[in-house]
Amino acid sequence: MSSTAPLPPARPAAPGRPKDMEKASAILEAARRLFTTHGFEGASMDQIAAEAGVSKLTVYSHYGDKDTLFAEVVKSFCEQNLPDSLFETAPELPVRERLMRLGRVFFAFVSSPEVVAGHRILCSPRMADSPLPQKFWEAGPERIQRSVADLLRRRIERGDLDIEDPVLAARQFLTLLKGELHSRIVLGCCNHCSDPEGHVAASVDFFLRAYAPRNGR
Repeated sequence: MSSTAPLPPARPAAPGRPKDMEKASAILEAARRLFTTHGFEGASMDQIAAEAGVSKLTVYSHYGDKDTLFAEVVKSFCEQNLPDSLFETAPELPVRERLMRLGRVFFAFVSSPEVVAGHRILCSPRMADSPLPQKFWEAGPERIQRSVADLLRRRIERGDLDIEDPVLAARQFLTLLKGELHSRIVLGCCNHCSDPEGHVAASVDFFLRAYAPRNGR
């Protein structure tokens, strides 16, 4: 008889991890809906927990507080609607068409009810002394701006654009795409853009008049 001790049974995988991920996703989705519909102040953690089908303790254990949850909603929504693939160089495309593709998606994104609601939340008096605007910036706009700047750098290296400061140019491009229309939508002066394609095309053409190489490439 062998004196070797039998091997211990394999340890089962830690239970609940996929379930925890499902709960986290459900909380984010519930928070997105309630923040969009009721605003930051109007959406309580109790309501978010009930909407997600979890306890309030579960919400706090995943996200800590409502400010952090809001920032995570922003981050998740940006990553879902403006994925990394949107900012790939796509060298097979002429630079104007590449910027048009980016511009169409970005303008539709900033005009969406979720993003408009987020901007309205940040314009409320309660936010004046809150850390939430900075969290919002880091979770969404900062990542987008950085990704656009990286795209522009790669196009500069190809000779498609003549830009000295791609970070500044990225800010300018995104500001052009938002334009007056975004401000009017946020203020409730209009609900949508009647000609989004024309708006994006005008913004791209204006940008290229400033930054296209002199050889007309």
